[in-house]
Amino acid sequence: MAQANKSPFLTFVYRSYVTIFFLYLVAPLLAAGVFAFNDSLFPALPWQGFTWDWFFNDTEPKLGMFHDERLLRGLKNSVYIGVIVSALAVMAGTCNAFLFERKQFPFKNALYVLMVVPLVIPGVILGISLLVFASMIANGIDAATGINVKWLRPGIPLIVLGQFSFLTTITSLVIAARLQKFDIALEEAALNLGASRRRVLATVTLPFLFPALFSAFVVSFLVSFENFNTTLMLVGSDAPLTITMYDRVVKVGSTPVLNAVSVFLMIASGSLALLSVLVQRNKD
Repeated sequence: MAQANKSPFLTFVYRSYVTIFFLYLVAPLLAAGVFAFNDSLFPALPWQGFTWDWFFNDTEPKLGMFHDERLLRGLKNSVYIGVIVSALAVMAGTCNAFLFERKQFPFKNALYVLMVVPLVIPGVILGISLLVFASMIANGIDAATGINVKWLRPGIPLIVLGQFSFLTTITSLVIAARLQKFDIALEEAALNLGASRRRVLATVTLPFLFPALFSAFVVSFLVSFENFNTTLMLVGSDAPLTITMYDRVVKVGSTPVLNAVSVFLMIASGSLALLSVLVQRNKD
């Protein structure tokens, strides 16, 4: 960078690289956005004219996403799963952050590495492992007692468990990073003034951690919402949106309504990410 500031040629190369890199990232998103408004049955050129049908039309063959019951059901399932698993991951991540930042215990480093491992294991492997493990337990219970434990079978509860296994790692790291910045003298001062540990936690520590808690929830929700590999291995009859879209592409092929869903998700996820940044900025 220092040499680039002195050389016009290196400056040109650097700026060209940055421009090409961001165009490479943005081009697929722009293409998806453009074809979501194309008045054609196929997401391809030539351009047939501007339309909102792929969002709001209520009749075939241009059934819009807001009238497509299957897509809306998948969206509902994704939001339901995302909220539950994110809340659980934030609660577990908060406990992990306090455990690893405040306590000393045997094999702490080994357990920390074990906590981080799910991030580097492929999602397909996580999904298959959990499916086999849960099915083995469910089959054993069924054989021994005759009770069919449905929540250990493919479905939403198993999806939540599968995503929880790696989302907890993410929330733990986010919250622990914020907790490292906390001045423990504030807690000690509150305790010296007569506050109970529960009150100190509720009025001093957790308010300081709130930006990290909120950011961890948002990140977990977005990762859960777009997760495909792990979810595919654990899905039952109530499929989330990613699986529903994949099934639509396999059976019907790509249609502009999927581009419309993509545009909707880009706007929604971008808004959540922006809200997370604003919360962090306001609290800092």
